[in-house]
Amino acid sequence: MPTTVAADPPRVRIADASDASTAASLLHDFNTEFDEFTPGVEALTRRLFPLIDAGEAVILLGGDGPHGIAVLRFRPALWTESLDAYLEELYVAPDRRGEGLGQALLEVALELARSRGAGFIHLGTSVDDKAACALYEKLGFTNREGAPDGPLMIFYERDL
Repeated sequence: MPTTVAADPPRVRIADASDASTAASLLHDFNTEFDEFTPGVEALTRRLFPLIDAGEAVILLGGDGPHGIAVLRFRPALWTESLDAYLEELYVAPDRRGEGLGQALLEVALELARSRGAGFIHLGTSVDDKAACALYEKLGFTNREGAPDGPLMIFYERDL
């Protein structure tokens, strides 16, 4: 049975391996909505099952559908003895946006990261996603190095 994590309302819980297809469906919908590549629900399910089972990914499911998902990954930090947390994905179905589900997922992700010993959490998003940027900033994330008036931080990526 999946573990329940406090975030009421809406309800957010930690997925277990039996939730892999549900998580895969939400991730597929996410990439489809934003015209990004997706290998499909079946392929994502096959990938997620062992990641969840081995603890390589922590997936939070939100709402009774569920209608939202957050994917966290952890790794040892370089500069401290703690872990770094990476919020790899955060998605709420379009018809459920504005109900506080994204914030609930993010708050539980922050709580979970702290409880697992993470001293830092990072994420990437598009500057065009104004709602996501507003949510991240509301909960204390910054895209400025050092002080609030520091230089803008930029996240790069490249296919290999």
